[in-house]
Amino acid sequence: MFAATRIAPSAFAKRSVSPRDFNAYPKNVGILAMDAYFPSTFVKQEDLETYDSVAKGKYTVGLEQDNMAFCGDREDIYSMCLTATQNLLEKYNIPKDSIGRLEVGTETVLDKSKSVKTVLMSLFDKNHNIEGIDTINACYGGTSALLNAVNWIESSSWDGRYALVVTGDIAVYAPGNARPTGGAGVVAMLIGPEAPLALERGLKTSYFEHAWDFYKPNLESEYPMVDGKSSIVCYLRALDYCYRNFRDMYEKQTLEPFTRSKIDYALFHSPFAKMSRKCYGRLAYNDFLKHPETFRLTEDQVRNFSTLGDEESYSSKEVEKTFYEVTKDEYKTKVEPVQLLPKQLGNSYTGSLYTSLLSLIANKQDQDLLNKRLFMFSYGSGLASTAFSLKVASSPAEIRQKSDILNRLALRTAVSPEQFSAAMLLREDTHSKLNYRPVGEVKDLFKGTYYLDRIDEMKRRHYQRRL
Repeated sequence: MFAATRIAPSAFAKRSVSPRDFNAYPKNVGILAMDAYFPSTFVKQEDLETYDSVAKGKYTVGLEQDNMAFCGDREDIYSMCLTATQNLLEKYNIPKDSIGRLEVGTETVLDKSKSVKTVLMSLFDKNHNIEGIDTINACYGGTSALLNAVNWIESSSWDGRYALVVTGDIAVYAPGNARPTGGAGVVAMLIGPEAPLALERGLKTSYFEHAWDFYKPNLESEYPMVDGKSSIVCYLRALDYCYRNFRDMYEKQTLEPFTRSKIDYALFHSPFAKMSRKCYGRLAYNDFLKHPETFRLTEDQVRNFSTLGDEESYSSKEVEKTFYEVTKDEYKTKVEPVQLLPKQLGNSYTGSLYTSLLSLIANKQDQDLLNKRLFMFSYGSGLASTAFSLKVASSPAEIRQKSDILNRLALRTAVSPEQFSAAMLLREDTHSKLNYRPVGEVKDLFKGTYYLDRIDEMKRRHYQRRL
């Protein structure tokens, strides 16, 4: 028998935290290398508008989406993560025994027991000493995996090797209003010290709560249950909390005031591109609440907005429209450059925030990036969220050159909405089959892509690589 230990209540009293000394930590821990894998096929959103018999602009203007990546029955989350990981290792010539941690962030689940990470271990030859596992919570898993990797490197557990973070999903929806918000993509990142994209220490804050805005209770289907209006409110509530807390942390650390003017580029989880416009406007609204005197608004607007509660403000079209207008020029310079891949691929769930990061590097040269602060906001329904910041500490030119995003996007093939719908129906019909051989054409995949060769009588999946 273990005797219960009596602990004085005061032991759990909230204590003030003194400023931390970061000098003992490895310097500039962050993203050393990164790459993205996306399928070779996509459907144009403007074609889907016609096919779905909706108003012109519903997807291209209302969601601000251009194209949507998708895959047929030859690809699944295992194959996509295998491709992204192997491509990163090859492009950067990373020794396999230099990896000491590998964590996967995804919500695309094929097995209730076996992790994606264990599938990826097939790439590491004799290096079996690799920590880490899968991290799952809607679109947040990639950020959790990244923060876990950084924490490992900054801890007494670190053995001096690099960490790998692999994050992404296949986002598919049942026919209807949500289907155009799908997408597919996986991002792989090498994490270590002296990184060009370094996390700013002491500037990270999270918001978690219990919500039913998006979830997947049916394990026999890829399709989620979605409460769209609730999800947007949950997202904005999490953003408000994180931005305000991030602001307070910055001001305590630097003894300087913080507004969005301290942000050089703003990156948000992007279920659809229009959401980032909502988010950046929301930052301005939060700045207004603290410093209304710095905004050129009418007396009625100042009075109405100042007395509006948070929950009321989430559904206020006047708030949204006003701060769209206030931030329209900033939005073009601080947010539009990060939206290339989210607009081209659609929602890659856990990978979304990191496709935005690759988009920024693809769209901007070093002179526009060096020493800049990137505000990163990660959200996953259910809900989990974190705001943190990256500093561009050195040139990301190698990432730009090796990821080659612009040229690779141009190599994709556009297919008709009819072909897209047939591919979605095929995925639906074959999702949990056994003794199945996919029918998709291997020649249509990019070279270097891992693909599903067959599912055997015990539902074990077998893969090949298109060389």
